[in-house]
Amino acid sequence: MRAPLIRHVDTPCAAVTRIDIEIDRPSLSALSLRFIVTGAIGSLKIPGEAAPSRKDELWRRTCFEAFVRGGNAEAYYEFNFSPSTEWAAYRFDRYREGMANADSVDQVPIENVAGAARYELTARIDPLALDGLDGERFQFGLSAVIEAADGGKSYWALAHPPGKPDFHRQDCFTLEIARNTRT
Repeated sequence: MRAPLIRHVDTPCAAVTRIDIEIDRPSLSALSLRFIVTGAIGSLKIPGEAAPSRKDELWRRTCFEAFVRGGNAEAYYEFNFSPSTEWAAYRFDRYREGMANADSVDQVPIENVAGAARYELTARIDPLALDGLDGERFQFGLSAVIEAADGGKSYWALAHPPGKPDFHRQDCFTLEIARNTRT
């Protein structure tokens, strides 16, 4: 499955012409998210590779994100995937409340491929390992924070609600995948 991310209207980015997301679910316990950035990649600030580890505040620089919830529940998870291969996983009880490290996630494999006009980041998660996600379908909000060489940031998502960029909002969870179906 492939879908485009949309740039928030208030956050220009001349260097990026397009961001797509490719989703593959080769097994029920594996979900692969490939973010594909097209444009002048050399005009972006992309963090250098580091040891894969959990790290907070990755969203302050170029990073890719996945928000996951089960059915229409209020609780959800946030994943941050950095080009550095650092990652974060949080659980929220409801919209921006009750944030805690997602202890059921102990690693997130991340791979990068970079070129002059294309950058790809692939992250793999196991949605079945996320505690408290009930229902027959998972709902996803997929997004990216892109930092340009001049420090300006643009915000990309499957959907943007009115107002400033806010990937936590319920109306950003626009992609659904059946719990017991491979893609």
